[in-house]
Amino acid sequence: MSLLEARNISVDIGRTRILTGVSASFRSGYLTGLVGPNGAGKSTLVRALCNLLKPAAGEVRLSGAPITSFHRKELARKLSYLPQGHTMHWPLEVERLVALGRLPHLGPFSDIGPQDQAAIDRAMARTEVSAFRFRVAETLSGGERARVMMARALAVETDILLVDEPVAALDPYHQLHVMELLRSLADEGKLVVCVLHDLALAARFCNAAVLMSEGRVLAQGAPQDVLTDTHLRAAYSIRSLQGQHEAEPFILPWRRLDADASKPEPRPC
Repeated sequence: MSLLEARNISVDIGRTRILTGVSASFRSGYLTGLVGPNGAGKSTLVRALCNLLKPAAGEVRLSGAPITSFHRKELARKLSYLPQGHTMHWPLEVERLVALGRLPHLGPFSDIGPQDQAAIDRAMARTEVSAFRFRVAETLSGGERARVMMARALAVETDILLVDEPVAALDPYHQLHVMELLRSLADEGKLVVCVLHDLALAARFCNAAVLMSEGRVLAQGAPQDVLTDTHLRAAYSIRSLQGQHEAEPFILPWRRLDADASKPEPRPC
């Protein structure tokens, strides 16, 4: 049974329809890569799954119930969301920033307790930001801030984690680390949805994929069935190179199709 599901949803922002008739299901134990070109509607879908956008049609269901039936704080204890970008509005120390992830579990005027502190420490250790504990977050690099914000999302310790482009600001080492972390969370039984532009990371680390194009779902299922050269041609207008290394799949975007069309025809000998 799918824990989180979009059922034929359409979403408008202003007068513009961003999603049209999108259906997608997400299960515990899976890291689902949400991929597609710029403007395909990936971030909009994630925000709808979090109940941050109200569909113009269709519905999102959580544990079989309409997501709108959950109280805001109850939903915050079930689902953690990391948006793209890392805007910080206050000069907080890293530990205090990560501690904001525990707010859904605290009552009014409650202090951080031992259980909350343990969750904060676990999140910082898993994202390798413990060394920054007492630094002001504004002094960190973009990549370091990205890992701190990931730690804040993990500190909630929900069964569902939705992350939007979590590797965009990271160097290759930390891109691999974050993808390994997300996959390990899925292997522990959590439901993880990750918006990605890197097809190589999606093919290697995700065990499910949803490919979007022009506000619709083009394909969904196992990555090897979704991220085919045919589907990538349709969604991105590219040719790809695909294969395996060390028994793991890889995908390389290789050439734009319009670049192929602009190449001169070979002359006969």
